[in-house]
Amino acid sequence: MRRTTRLTLFALPTTMILAVGALSGCTSAGSASGGAAGQKDTLTLGMTADIQGWDPSNQPSYQGWAAEAVYQTLVQCDKNGDPQPDAAQSWEFKKDNTGVTVHLRAGAKFSDGTPVDAKSVKASFEYGAKHNGGAGRLTGLKYSTPDSRTFVITSPKPNPLLALRLCEVKLASAKFLATGQVNKAPVGSGPYVLDESATTNGSVYAFTKNNAYWNADAYPYKKLRVKVITSETASLNALKTGQIDGTLITQATYSEAKASGLKVMTLHGKTTRLLLTDHLGKSVPALGDVRVRRAMNMVFDKESIAKSLYNGLAQPATQIFRPGSDAYIKDLKDPYPYDVAKAKKLMAQAGYAKGFTIQIPFMQGQGLETLIPVVKQQLGLLNIKVKQVTLSGPTAITELLSGKYPMPLWQLGNYGESRQDIFDYVLTDGIWNVMHQPDATVDKLYQKVVTSSGAEATAAQQEINRYITEQAWFVPMVYADGFYAYSSKIKVPTMSDFAALHPLLRDFK
Repeated sequence: MRRTTRLTLFALPTTMILAVGALSGCTSAGSASGGAAGQKDTLTLGMTADIQGWDPSNQPSYQGWAAEAVYQTLVQCDKNGDPQPDAAQSWEFKKDNTGVTVHLRAGAKFSDGTPVDAKSVKASFEYGAKHNGGAGRLTGLKYSTPDSRTFVITSPKPNPLLALRLCEVKLASAKFLATGQVNKAPVGSGPYVLDESATTNGSVYAFTKNNAYWNADAYPYKKLRVKVITSETASLNALKTGQIDGTLITQATYSEAKASGLKVMTLHGKTTRLLLTDHLGKSVPALGDVRVRRAMNMVFDKESIAKSLYNGLAQPATQIFRPGSDAYIKDLKDPYPYDVAKAKKLMAQAGYAKGFTIQIPFMQGQGLETLIPVVKQQLGLLNIKVKQVTLSGPTAITELLSGKYPMPLWQLGNYGESRQDIFDYVLTDGIWNVMHQPDATVDKLYQKVVTSSGAEATAAQQEINRYITEQAWFVPMVYADGFYAYSSKIKVPTMSDFAALHPLLRDFK
């Protein structure tokens, strides 16, 4: 029989977090340094989490406006993941997806005056393959430079995601990368250049337009300011008072933003989830038992989470993939409906009635402040003690993805191309499969994905989805609507982000 016990802490964390955030964020929100918002030639964006330095291999896709400003990529992926020109003016893929030849545009230079040539592109890819979490996406790729404007990537086996790799690696000067001082200041060739004199690390990052950028007209603002405001309340107040032009908000402040006359863009690109990556139980033996993983799924009342914690601006999630993507299984019933009593029985059957202790990494500004107390509470019903580990500084993302913490809690973006989700979250080398444990069934099914097309490839992706759902590799909770609030003084006619998490710099007009 389905238990009807409901969560009791939903209202409390939201209220507490907003109150505390209002105090902690006042200083950064009130600062007018770096230029005021609303000026015709200046775009000022609020950012809920600070960057971790300027290392081109350590730049987030979530709120990655600073990196987008200073670093080019070979191509820009549009909202569907299709490549559009950037540093590369043309390219040709091999028919079997085992390589691509890229032709660079002439005359481009990095901010240190060195050319954007094949040598620096090769250095950027080689650097990315050896540093930080994104290295897994480049595993096995080989690079060559037939001439100064031609860059060739070769894959030892068919790779249907090569186009995405071209839009992921941030290009930096080979000279800059060789210094080893990559976090001090960027040396890129993007649409903006960092204005160090007007920048205060951790508070405001100032940029001036790079008029030499090949597509400068796509970025109409002469100046860009990115302000770090970690409190959502303070960030919204800054937007309402004209100190910034736009900011990400959550369900907690959605109604206030709408009532204030701000424009609000709704984004459908996130699944809130726990990632149970220690499938073999090497770090946390209990996680090696599928009954434990299933029990952890069953203590979360997803309907209540969506309604109470997310103010009804979310939908219960039974799987990790974005609705409408190839891997998504329509009308999949929740295999683990909310039932605390049954979850406890599973824990006892697995020999873990007394529970265990596990660390969950936490980074501020990722929209998890109101959720993690509920995670602790509900897992506590299974005698699972959660120790929250706060990560910060330039090594935070690297540490998060290192495998030290086998059960991250995250609101991961879901791509329109679900093969990218599989690559990142499911495959052994996946960035977010942080323990990188092999699974023969997944490997076999993925070979079907890469060697087939059309309906057959879609069916193979859905087989992977069914398998990881049966094995409870994740605890999907909700598809959480995201929101971008912005001033009526600016226009955001399109949203180009492949992960549908927020507008990109080129979307602001």
